[in-house]
Amino acid sequence: MKRFLPDTFTILLVCTVALASVLPVSGQPAHYFAFATKLAIAALFFLHGARLSRDVVLAGLLHWRLHLVILATTFAIFPLLGLGLGFLFHDLLPGPLYLGILYICVLPSTVQSSIAFTSMAGGNVPAAICAASASNIFGMILTPLLCGLLLSAGGHGGVSLDAVSQIFVQLLLPFLAGQLLQPWIGNWVRARKKLLAPIDRGSILMVVYSAFSEAVIEGIWLNFDLGDIAMVLAINIVLLTLVLVITTFGSRALGFSREDEIAITFCGSKKSLASGVPMASAIFAGQSIGAIVLPIMLFHQIQLMACAVIAQRYAAKRQAEHAAEVPISA
Repeated sequence: MKRFLPDTFTILLVCTVALASVLPVSGQPAHYFAFATKLAIAALFFLHGARLSRDVVLAGLLHWRLHLVILATTFAIFPLLGLGLGFLFHDLLPGPLYLGILYICVLPSTVQSSIAFTSMAGGNVPAAICAASASNIFGMILTPLLCGLLLSAGGHGGVSLDAVSQIFVQLLLPFLAGQLLQPWIGNWVRARKKLLAPIDRGSILMVVYSAFSEAVIEGIWLNFDLGDIAMVLAINIVLLTLVLVITTFGSRALGFSREDEIAITFCGSKKSLASGVPMASAIFAGQSIGAIVLPIMLFHQIQLMACAVIAQRYAAKRQAEHAAEVPISA
């Protein structure tokens, strides 16, 4: 069925990994490419800051209970589940892949797809915009901090001060610059979303190509087999299923409306590939980044397929209820 087919960006990711596997960049060209990648990432986060309206941020503060639940799911429940699954499956996965699973759990939520699925399902779209945006803003600070705590608990050491400073310079400063200029350039940037889309996707593809080029040179495909990849897929599915159950039934137990439940379910269960890949290059500098980002690349496609099905079911249920109300009102 169409909803189970990979999206265009996922296909580009696969092609990028394949290209890096056959033609990895190395030597002096790799240094130039790494510098260009850092510039592209800075441009990506500058545009994120320029797009985000301050009115949206201020409006989101009014629905603090919903945002608190989403942030708690993203930065507390997810890491706890990651640690729990890590203790269960630690011996079944090579170290870098297990590190990648832990890394998934400390990443912020997605922005575009969370909003799109919330809209498709008939949920609270303004709340989803605020929650997903807030998750990414807090993520630039919380992700490296939680990464240090989680990796220490998992026996992988912490995060260096240099990594935190790189994230600040490469991600947070461009974002803040975009926010400062947002009143003057925000409308222009939002009106040219399609024109500027290549910067969004291109910067991520550049990081993936650079990371996998290095990993291929180090022998990533010799160190891992199909069984390792299958185990990563299985853990990702279990992790996503647990969070979907917690967000769906937890929001109902807390008395949220269905519209809010939909926003909590989609914003709380998703993890950002767009933020995760650039941050990994700073946090895990000098390590096998290709193996670490591989789990989030797989999680990205799994969450898209699962959320597409869930969004369609929410929408179908809403249409059925609306159709049942029409004769009564007539």
